[in-house]
Amino acid sequence: MPETWRRLGPVLVRPDQQAWIEKASLPVAELQEITRAHDLIDALTQKLDGKPAATQTYRRRRAVVFNALEYAVELEMLPLNPLSRVRHKRGKRAVQEVDRRVVVNPRQARELLAAVTYVGGYERASGRRLRAFFGCLYYAAMRPGEALGLRLSDCTLPEKGWGRIDLAETRPTAGKAWTDSGEAHDRRGLKQRADGEVRIVPIPPPLVRMLQDHVKEFGTAEDGRLFASERGNVIAASSYSRAWKQARTLAFPPEQVASVLAARPYDLRHAGVSQWLNSGVPAPEVAARAGHSVDVLLKIYAKCIDGQEQEMNDRILKGWGRRTPKTD
Repeated sequence: MPETWRRLGPVLVRPDQQAWIEKASLPVAELQEITRAHDLIDALTQKLDGKPAATQTYRRRRAVVFNALEYAVELEMLPLNPLSRVRHKRGKRAVQEVDRRVVVNPRQARELLAAVTYVGGYERASGRRLRAFFGCLYYAAMRPGEALGLRLSDCTLPEKGWGRIDLAETRPTAGKAWTDSGEAHDRRGLKQRADGEVRIVPIPPPLVRMLQDHVKEFGTAEDGRLFASERGNVIAASSYSRAWKQARTLAFPPEQVASVLAARPYDLRHAGVSQWLNSGVPAPEVAARAGHSVDVLLKIYAKCIDGQEQEMNDRILKGWGRRTPKTD
């Protein structure tokens, strides 16, 4: 252990950090007082600005503090966990529904994927390097972290027809200070799945061709990852977000650029899942491909894609026995 670090319970801290922690913290024994336990719960429910924290944020904080106090019980610093004595009315977990305004239709998605190839110019090829990455988000409904962790060995890319991706790893942005490897991107299993569990996603011919072209032009990183920066590193979120912003200005008219339509790369995943649902793919199959439960899928992703409103209106008119007005 470095001499500049000291052990404080189960963690290592610097001397200045230890001094701050000792000054800002209550003695553990005081948490046996029920009023102190209530104060702790109240602090967990608030943000730094004093406003209420989201329910999910509170749950995550409480779990961390509960485990820390369990350790105090194990060390016999407390007779029992004080949080187990405090009843707190649980708020309902908010379901973050997808704003249908962010979801592009297939034509818009194709235009965006074409526009990204012009970002950075031909010589630098920064946009072309990202085209298949964004294609994975749309055609395979992958999360950005899943696409960053995708390896060539995970892909089945036939010359004709549909291919397949066996997703096994995700590379979410965590920051160098929070990963065991010291890299900015952590290495984890798939979200809400057991370690080593694989999600199989059939991929359509357009994405198969994109991935084939990507490998031919850029190859793979040393560890087999398909998508890497020019130096072979994991692509930073700021880099692909910046390229996406530029692609929107090339693909969309000014009024759509100023809107929320496909404002984030993640919105391509929303568009992909919505397209599957609106094409009549059964919800259980869509959920399996997208990596969700059916319940979450129907609550969050079952949205009409941009541009289908007129089609729905025409169906309603047809149901009333009226003719659909002709448009130029």
